[in-house]
Amino acid sequence: MNPLSGRVAVVTGGATGIGRAITRRLADDGAALVVAGLAKEQVDEAVGGLLDDGHRAAGFVGDLAEPGVADRLRDQAVEAFGAVDVLVNNAGGGVIRPTLEHTEDTLRATIDNNLWTTLRSCLAFLPHMAERGYGRIVNIGAESVRNGLTDHAVYNAAKGGVHALATGLAREFATSGVTVNVVAPSYTRTDALDAALAAGRVPERLHRVVADAVDLIPMGRPAETDEIAAAVAYLVREDAGFVTGQVVSVNGGSSMQ
Repeated sequence: MNPLSGRVAVVTGGATGIGRAITRRLADDGAALVVAGLAKEQVDEAVGGLLDDGHRAAGFVGDLAEPGVADRLRDQAVEAFGAVDVLVNNAGGGVIRPTLEHTEDTLRATIDNNLWTTLRSCLAFLPHMAERGYGRIVNIGAESVRNGLTDHAVYNAAKGGVHALATGLAREFATSGVTVNVVAPSYTRTDALDAALAAGRVPERLHRVVADAVDLIPMGRPAETDEIAAAVAYLVREDAGFVTGQVVSVNGGSSMQ
């Protein structure tokens, strides 16, 4: 029996990269999926692929950093499938550059895309989960919060907030049947980033950042998106109900404890 049979999962930023791998894994484990993203074409493609493979899926397009958008996502998910059991806060992305080269716009974009999307989504879905007495929330954090990766200070400020939010919520909702955890990937290969690097569509300094990120990993390679999805898939299972407030690092050993 599929471990998520009968469950409904919402994955933000679920149409591309790590989020796409998470949606696929949770669907394969039996969940109905709501795929949320910013670009309608990408969301439609991801949902279409799930439907073609016989999964239950729906899409949502909107900027979750904006007030009220996460509430609409929740309402549409409940309307489509009756309830939401799992929320994966994967929406993110920021401007990676030396700290003193940031502008007001890049600062705001990095905080909005990572912290505000996660905070607003948690605020929207937690009352629904707590009322039902069941929920699994997984925030996608970052290994760079621990290892201080090159040019990541502002990004780490946002992702560090994502980590801290999870521990606070985990304690607050510990008796409500809701768990809140973080999966923190190291540098992870995605098709889009590989293509951009190969085509020279990224600044030269980002090649240095990528090289530094791989150098920090004892296994000598980036993570694969499916490896991140596997950690998420465990944490959202019913039998992971005694795991909460944890940061699960999927990092090839770049930090250890």
